[in-house]
Amino acid sequence: MKIILRQMVEGLGEIGDVIHVKNGYARNFLIPQKMAVEATTKNIRMLEEEKKMSKRREHKNKNEAEALAQELEKISVTATVAVGEEDRVFGSVTSQTIADLLSKKGHEIDKRKVILDEPIKALGVYTVPIKLHSEVEAKIRVWVVKE
Repeated sequence: MKIILRQMVEGLGEIGDVIHVKNGYARNFLIPQKMAVEATTKNIRMLEEEKKMSKRREHKNKNEAEALAQELEKISVTATVAVGEEDRVFGSVTSQTIADLLSKKGHEIDKRKVILDEPIKALGVYTVPIKLHSEVEAKIRVWVVKE
């Protein structure tokens, strides 16, 4: 039986693949679990239309991310931290701190999009990448200064 996968199924294929499986596997498992639909001409046309819509949506999201990246490139944020002797920082500047500073500037960015290998634990100026889209990354300047 020919089917169209609606989800990624390990060992079979990706979303949208048209594959041939045994009738029982399709009727008893894949179709009831809504992992696949039968590959009729109507379903194939519907799949092609969904792919077009998905491409448009992805293109729109990428353009929005690029516009936001251009805005963020112009921004620098300042994190004030408490320091001790010899300018040793108490605590650290994390991705959550940077996301909060950006939200104060009017840009709601999820902390998981702020890419820090490890928290910042020293005074200085840092360039921090922010992953806005799978293909778009913005870099902002973070100034870590003492109170």
